[in-house]
Amino acid sequence: MNIFLKDVKNDKTYEIKKGSYFLDIAKIYESESGKKVYGIKYNNSIKELFKKVDEDGEIEFLDLSTLDGVRIYQRGLLFVLYMAVKKLDITDQININHSVGNGLYCELKNSVPDENYLDKIKTEMTKIISSDLKFSKENMDKFDAIDLFNSNNLEDKSLLLKYRKKSTINIYRVDGFFNYMYGYMPLSTSYVDKFDLKKIDEGFMLIHPNENSPEIVPEFKHLNKLSQTFKEYKEWLKIMEIKTVGELNELIAQGKSNVIELIRVVEALHEKKYAMIADEIIKEKNKRLILLAGPSSSGKTTSAKRIALQLKVNGLKPFPVSLDDYFVERERTPKDEFGKPDFESINALDIDLFNQNLKDLLEGKETELPKFDFVQGKKVWTGKKVKLEKDQPVIIEGIHGLNEQLTEKIPREQKFKIYVSALTQMNLDSHNRIPTTDTRLIRRIVRDYNFRGHSALGTLKMWPSVRRGEENNIFPFQEDADIMFNSFLAYELAVLKIYAEPLLLQITNKEKEFTEAKRLLRFLDYFLPITELEEIPRKSVIREFIGKSTFEY
Repeated sequence: MNIFLKDVKNDKTYEIKKGSYFLDIAKIYESESGKKVYGIKYNNSIKELFKKVDEDGEIEFLDLSTLDGVRIYQRGLLFVLYMAVKKLDITDQININHSVGNGLYCELKNSVPDENYLDKIKTEMTKIISSDLKFSKENMDKFDAIDLFNSNNLEDKSLLLKYRKKSTINIYRVDGFFNYMYGYMPLSTSYVDKFDLKKIDEGFMLIHPNENSPEIVPEFKHLNKLSQTFKEYKEWLKIMEIKTVGELNELIAQGKSNVIELIRVVEALHEKKYAMIADEIIKEKNKRLILLAGPSSSGKTTSAKRIALQLKVNGLKPFPVSLDDYFVERERTPKDEFGKPDFESINALDIDLFNQNLKDLLEGKETELPKFDFVQGKKVWTGKKVKLEKDQPVIIEGIHGLNEQLTEKIPREQKFKIYVSALTQMNLDSHNRIPTTDTRLIRRIVRDYNFRGHSALGTLKMWPSVRRGEENNIFPFQEDADIMFNSFLAYELAVLKIYAEPLLLQITNKEKEFTEAKRLLRFLDYFLPITELEEIPRKSVIREFIGKSTFEY
């Protein structure tokens, strides 16, 4: 008996025998397209290539032009890296810390690797890859898996699994090595044949193809300021004695008093950093234009308000100017590549008027500022004028704040630029990191539902467009910041879980976004909930998303 699989992306139907493997249909697509397939999205659920297919359905091939394909590639490559490190020194451990640009920053437990040692790791990885070793999947009882990891000095994985509700877990084995990886894996080691290692700081960067560079390993550009910000938060986590989700869960399980203390320490560290930023601004007496920028759901608005408070404590009265009032008339809004209005483009703003208004304000001139009427789609003028006091700073928050084009008529020496993002340093375990994008996406799902009337499905549908805007308008300028602020809160995902899970559960497998909703639900399942919401300060960054903030947005 034959079954029919429709490739929804390319509008083509394949006929294969019932009981065939997904690998069989992938080989046909590979021969036609020249692209390597790493998994199959089948009826909106991801399937590994060694799985059998027994009924008709809709499919999508996950190659390296897809985010899910890149995720599978990355997990396979990390497993190979783990094997290579162990082959060189069985006592060593690798920590996959965080992403910087297009690479993953990694460190070794036993040493700071030099170029020579990195060459040895590369050689060992290449041997493993060329051996074409198959990844085998094994479903284990949770407590058997915990014993297995404990006996192999992988206590961070045991601690993570300890608080998981599922009674079984999947581990992967290759050539005598085993590991627990969060998500799906490629068929064999030969599938991850493109990579590079670059010596950076006390560790190295692992670089591999991605959606923007699916055919070759992209050139790595080190982002020094971003790396230093991650390093600072790593020290914060040491203060809190939390490096992984397992350690966070252990603290939550110990009771309310520990949770309250954690919230207090985390929020105090934030307050100290905001005060420090204000002190830096005050030192630079000629910097009267304060610009905050960052990607979606990074906590920019709360950060702007809290920095303004700290400046007021020091006797300054920052004057806020809203970029939202400087949109061009709706008919002049530029279009994106799909022909839709691109409100995130810098060209959607009236830059000439914005610069003239800023120039007049900073020169002490009486100035009338516009208000944008979003119903009519045009600027309106109220006749009300403002005039700044001598040395009074202007504070502006928006996605284009770091782009010099936005304030091109104001000298750079008069500007203080702040980059804000939720840079997640805490990970699931030493080999499974939490992407910073996931934290921001979960924040946005919760905020969009609470304050913008959007469902989780609606947020997931628009998220790819938001991410494209960030790649074009924010990330290229982040290293131009004078200072970076990491708005991530070590306890926040245990709080956001309470709000996000019911919203994600509403998405059914009829929607193509079901795959992403399922992934996020599986991710949130690792966290024990924090329910002591009354202990979260009213001015906390997280209040911007869950509500009851002391600030107006």
